[in-house]
Amino acid sequence: MTPTRGWPFPLRLLAVAMLGGVAGFGLAPYGYWALTILSLILIVPIFLASETRARAGWIGWVFATGYFAHALSWIIEPFQVDAERHAWMAPFALLFMAGGLALFWAVSFWMSRRPGASPFRQSLLLIVTLSLAELARGYVLTGFPWAGVSQVWIETPVAQLLSLFGPFGLNALTFAATFPIGSAMMHPRPFRGLVQSLVFTAGLAVVALSYAAIRPTVHDGPHVVRVVQPNAPQHQKWDPAYAPLFFSRQIEYTAARPEPDLIVWPETAVPAWLGSAQPFLAAIADAAQGTPVVLGIQRGDGPRIFNSMIQLDANGQQAGLYDKHHLAPFGEYVPFGDLLGRFGIHGMAATTGHGFSAGPGPELMDMGELGNALPLICYEAVFPQDVNGASGRADFLLQITNDAWFGTRSGPYQHMVQARMRAIEQGLPMIRSANTGISAMIDPLGRVTASLSLGEGGYLDAVLPLPQQSTIYSRTGDSAVLVILLFLGAIILFSARLRENY
Repeated sequence: MTPTRGWPFPLRLLAVAMLGGVAGFGLAPYGYWALTILSLILIVPIFLASETRARAGWIGWVFATGYFAHALSWIIEPFQVDAERHAWMAPFALLFMAGGLALFWAVSFWMSRRPGASPFRQSLLLIVTLSLAELARGYVLTGFPWAGVSQVWIETPVAQLLSLFGPFGLNALTFAATFPIGSAMMHPRPFRGLVQSLVFTAGLAVVALSYAAIRPTVHDGPHVVRVVQPNAPQHQKWDPAYAPLFFSRQIEYTAARPEPDLIVWPETAVPAWLGSAQPFLAAIADAAQGTPVVLGIQRGDGPRIFNSMIQLDANGQQAGLYDKHHLAPFGEYVPFGDLLGRFGIHGMAATTGHGFSAGPGPELMDMGELGNALPLICYEAVFPQDVNGASGRADFLLQITNDAWFGTRSGPYQHMVQARMRAIEQGLPMIRSANTGISAMIDPLGRVTASLSLGEGGYLDAVLPLPQQSTIYSRTGDSAVLVILLFLGAIILFSARLRENY
């Protein structure tokens, strides 16, 4: 049985689009993870009832487009900063992004629809191909893993499985816990198939809860970190009439007593380029009175420009520099801009200062008594592979960001969720300073121990938790999940071929 059997195909697609939109309610700021789970269950019988592989592909594309359109609705916010010039582009940007990401799901649904195979076997194949599609979405064309279904688990004990399997492995487990239930609706004996699937899903839930219960205890360290949040709206951030006000706020928060062991300002916190910022840096050092400060700033190097993080030591001298290496396409650079520059179209080439240039890659920053930090600037915290990419193990993660671009709806909350996931995956605490919020101290289990709300100006002093031992995921990365998925896919296809031959 299927809820849409006998419906005209266009009406089926409309229902599927609505179902995808409902699935988006599992993500922040809503957190209704049960709606995502229910949507994943219900899409399977609709997929299995598709008459052709082409129609299965359309069902996957439309469902995912509805899901991503809801999940990524915050993308319209940057176009509202200068609404008179850019607002008209917002709907096209959202539809282009949602529809483009949905292509990964369309291919998976198309590949998995095998009219001659059993519903259960097709659901198994869909688990594997969609898990691989989501993995590819995190890497292809620099990747964009935002709104992965594993993100719906962040407020539940299931999230602790990230330390074993990472976000793409947890995606696969989520599909494994839901798709067989959906396929049971198409079984000749639905009740029996449903019971078997529910028993398997219950077993996965027990494993997840048991693992969460034995996770190591988090201990506080001896150091206190001050996180500064100036709350500078994007349309005012660089306005000469307002920029001094926001800088003064940060100076005021920095000078508050008693002194912490480290002060962290957000991304692009200084209203000057590094080469001409000495008066600002001197004022920061004077306010800090011997406390090291980490802050975001833009800098130039010849014709190239960089989105950077610098560390000021106790004497106010630059003691560390990190350049953002995973840049946001179309936000910080135009893809293939340098290639176009070779043909005389220099307006998009980073080598001539039109767009940011990428830094050398993940690297640790020595923070003295606090240990080594892994710097992450804004968008970089979305990518688990970037956090795994440093040459050594950090003592804590350090993210600075300007989430004012994301508005006040879902974007900042979803960005925060992904920061918490990186902490769980690595077993490391994270210090997070966001221009307009949400700034926070996050422990190695992904729990927020202190935070400043979105849209609030202020600072927080929080104890930096101690790191835990390296997790399985921090040692294996995504390679183990990839190998397992390929192996399972090969078994499913090989066994199907054997059955056809014999």
